[in-house]
Amino acid sequence: MKKVFLYIMGLTFAAGQLKAQETVYPAPAQQGRIYLTHATIHVGNGQVVQDGTIAFENGKIIAVGANVPIPQDGVKVFDVKGQHIFPGLIVPDSNLGLTEVEAVRSTNDYDEVGVINPSIRSLISYNTDSKVINTLRSNGVLLAQTVPQGGMITGSSSVVQLDARNWEDAAYKTDNGLHFFMPRLMARTSAFGPSGLPNAGPDPVKAALDRIETVKAFFRDAKAYLSLDKHAETNLKYEAVKGLFDKKQKLFIHCDLVKEILVGMDLAKEFGFDVVIVGGADSWLVADLLKQNNVPVVLGQPHALPVTQDDDVDQPYKTAAQLQKAGVLFCLSNEGFWQQRNLPFLAGTAAAYGLSKEEALSAVTLNAAKILGIADKTGTLEVGKDANIVVSLGDVPDMKTNHVVKAYIQGREISLDNKHKQLYERYKHKYNLQ
Repeated sequence: MKKVFLYIMGLTFAAGQLKAQETVYPAPAQQGRIYLTHATIHVGNGQVVQDGTIAFENGKIIAVGANVPIPQDGVKVFDVKGQHIFPGLIVPDSNLGLTEVEAVRSTNDYDEVGVINPSIRSLISYNTDSKVINTLRSNGVLLAQTVPQGGMITGSSSVVQLDARNWEDAAYKTDNGLHFFMPRLMARTSAFGPSGLPNAGPDPVKAALDRIETVKAFFRDAKAYLSLDKHAETNLKYEAVKGLFDKKQKLFIHCDLVKEILVGMDLAKEFGFDVVIVGGADSWLVADLLKQNNVPVVLGQPHALPVTQDDDVDQPYKTAAQLQKAGVLFCLSNEGFWQQRNLPFLAGTAAAYGLSKEEALSAVTLNAAKILGIADKTGTLEVGKDANIVVSLGDVPDMKTNHVVKAYIQGREISLDNKHKQLYERYKHKYNLQ
């Protein structure tokens, strides 16, 4: 009883602390033209400009290069000599802004009841006041894809920029994809039985295949419904998947095993969907097939053990380089929400296991932008794109030298303060460590 009381008190204290935290306000719109000079500019597409200058105005990049002329008057010039400039990092597959304290149910708004929920939209639940968001920005992460969960077809995700007052302001690309969490096609023990599925019975793989067939049947019915010009009644679930059939949306299939990836590709062929594999732990085994069918991969948490005992213990570290060698479009992701602040260091790990540094950077910038459908606006530091810019004293993917000192979202210089930094300063002051 005492433990239960202490646990409840702890949750209450955590919730109270959230309410009492200091607020970091969104930045005002960019005023005037800004130049950042004498920096090493990592464009994001493999190019590096030494002693370069980048200029932006009205939220857009207007010049990048080693010999950019700078007007004498009417502009702001910042000399960042010896520092590095990167594109803003992009997080795919997260529930950032949909949950705050995992142990406090009232702060969790990412999981919907039911099995097939295509009409759920994560964007309208996105909480721009989350204190977690600021910890990502401090490490150079400026955009994120928020993904709903619960059931198999969980709804639509959207890409948000991480400096906004409400979800309308945050929206960067609305409803860019629908998500299908495929049941695991492996017999394994879990809290729910051999396959992780409730009531899976003696053959968990067959039970999983039956559930997948339920999803296929839903898409067949939706296709028939959408082929009609008029309907006696509107079916919101069928209407919600229209974007898949007219290719305005992608289907993000969350799976890891070879069998699951093959099922996902079969689904794409049957319905003509643009498919993205999310997780893809075994994607290296079918890399040639993924390349042939132009199926990109959002690689899941690489700082993990391999899926099977037969794999090399460092296989998750090597998968990115193997996909790169095969010519498969891929990007890197972490799990959860607060963990996404470590996204740049996943790129660092990939660079240590076969990728070049610039290829690893592309895996968290340009490649992610391509997969999420926002490469026309961001992902690289090129003229005409949004000024989503990170300035660091060292190399952003390097845990030792990553020290972000400036960041801009659409040209607005954002605050890099967060609750962690505030607590650090608070206790330095308390114990006279200033």
